[in-house]
Amino acid sequence: MEGWCTIESDPGVFTELITEMGVSGAQVEELWSLDKDSLDLLRPVYGLIFLFKYRQGEKDDRPASTDHSESLFFASQVINNACATQAILSILMNTPEVQLGSEVSNLKEFTREFPPELKGMAISNSESIRRAHNSFARPEPFVPDEKAVADNDDELYHFISYIPFEGALYELDGLKPGPICLGKCEKEDWLDLVRPAIQERIDKYANSEIRFNLMGVIKNRREVCGENIVRLEAAKSAILHKLGTGDCMEVDGVVSQDLPSDPATLNAKLEEVEEDMARFKQQIATEEEKAEGW
Repeated sequence: MEGWCTIESDPGVFTELITEMGVSGAQVEELWSLDKDSLDLLRPVYGLIFLFKYRQGEKDDRPASTDHSESLFFASQVINNACATQAILSILMNTPEVQLGSEVSNLKEFTREFPPELKGMAISNSESIRRAHNSFARPEPFVPDEKAVADNDDELYHFISYIPFEGALYELDGLKPGPICLGKCEKEDWLDLVRPAIQERIDKYANSEIRFNLMGVIKNRREVCGENIVRLEAAKSAILHKLGTGDCMEVDGVVSQDLPSDPATLNAKLEEVEEDMARFKQQIATEEEKAEGW
């Protein structure tokens, strides 16, 4: 059986990997800051992935959750080189807003009642996921499947996922016996709760000169921009209607009655809407150019 190769830890590669697995509606972005404004620009954020150089024997006495929902997907890591792909899948399979596609949906349904160890084995045995993963191979030799433990001289990087799920924040680490609950949260405020947990890790590894990285699995930016353009087009139509007739009407959910009545204010509002539309169209062009570079 073909092994799992090493792939580049790059948001563009991971975004293309998501597409290659048949999943749509999500992409991966690198995060340079945990401040609220930076994270708000990426909303909706489905999950975060923390990547760091793995150190064997590092202790973590936090207990795994035993009362989490049975629908939470958690898989044990059984192959080193599948760590990145598994971290991404851990977010995708726990995000209802994402369209998983037939292959990943079938895997999720097939493993629904499996314990974490068998879920991990099911991922490692999935031909379609392995094929998608290996299509982004770095020019390095394959690592045999049976090499589950690194040698002392190996430089392995570990990936941990953070997600909001059914009212709680979870840390999903395939090397742990189960998910770790970090507290109660809602999807609207989960980033506020996860920020100190990740910052603690950053401070810990920064002091130890351990290399690390942080990425977010977010809604596809072109889709987000497209939805905003549709909303703004409706607002523009409502403004133009009121400017032309003075009447009130509803255009795709935008009620012109809620708009100001004087022409000067309406024209200023129209200019603002058109500027926003141009900005979102430019963002789509930027995203398309970025995707071509992947």
